[in-house]
Amino acid sequence: MFKLFNKKQISDLILLAPADGAAIDLSKVPDPVFAQKMAGDGIAIDITGDTIVAPADGTVSMIFKTKHAFALSLDNGIELLIHIGIDTVSLKGDGFEQLVEEGTSVKAGTPIIKIDRDFILKEGFSLISPVLITNPDIVSEIVPMVDKNVIAAKDEVAICKFPQV
Repeated sequence: MFKLFNKKQISDLILLAPADGAAIDLSKVPDPVFAQKMAGDGIAIDITGDTIVAPADGTVSMIFKTKHAFALSLDNGIELLIHIGIDTVSLKGDGFEQLVEEGTSVKAGTPIIKIDRDFILKEGFSLISPVLITNPDIVSEIVPMVDKNVIAAKDEVAICKFPQV
């Protein structure tokens, strides 16, 4: 459901890194659903840490049963999906620890999922993790900040620009 805002209420949204790692262009994700932006537009992080945090203030609207992904609803209408790794759904929750419940209001930097990075990698899964805006039609532009190492909740990874009203 989209909300209507007046011009003063809408400003660019800055997404912070949801994890420590390398920020990479979505087109480099080794899964065509993400690389071709079929699930949304955004950026990816090749995770080097073990905690995935909220990249913006919002409400945790969904945590997948297998804990490999979660969604955030932001007050400005943006819906985010953070998908931890590629094909990690097949781990059936092994290697993932949920730290908050669905419906929880969070601030940018709030820990959401803790991962056993070594276990996931040992099982042969990539930790390249798409951070997607699943309703990109409500923004006029998404500017990813790629090819740099980032620290969770500290470094900016994308700017979402809204159309002028």
